[in-house]
Amino acid sequence: MVTPLVYVRYTYTAGGLTVRKKLTITVDEQVYEGLHQVVGRHRISRFIEDLVRPHVVAADLDAAYRAMAQDQAREAEALEWSEATIGDTSDETG
Repeated sequence: MVTPLVYVRYTYTAGGLTVRKKLTITVDEQVYEGLHQVVGRHRISRFIEDLVRPHVVAADLDAAYRAMAQDQAREAEALEWSEATIGDTSDETG
């Protein structure tokens, strides 16, 4: 029994551009046939991507970092704090 290969594309955003990558996965023949029957031949990639995305992409975290970066008062405070800690380090060895 030969296990069929399923070619899956997923998307991610890099610098505001949507990038598509091709991914090859191996599934059991029954899973492969079930995907074709339930999801449809040209919808398998999107189906798998929608299932996997919440487990591997932290969209809420990205949005939170963007919001924090736009908070100028918070950024100024963070810069002041980081500048103040420079004196806490030492270049001396042992």
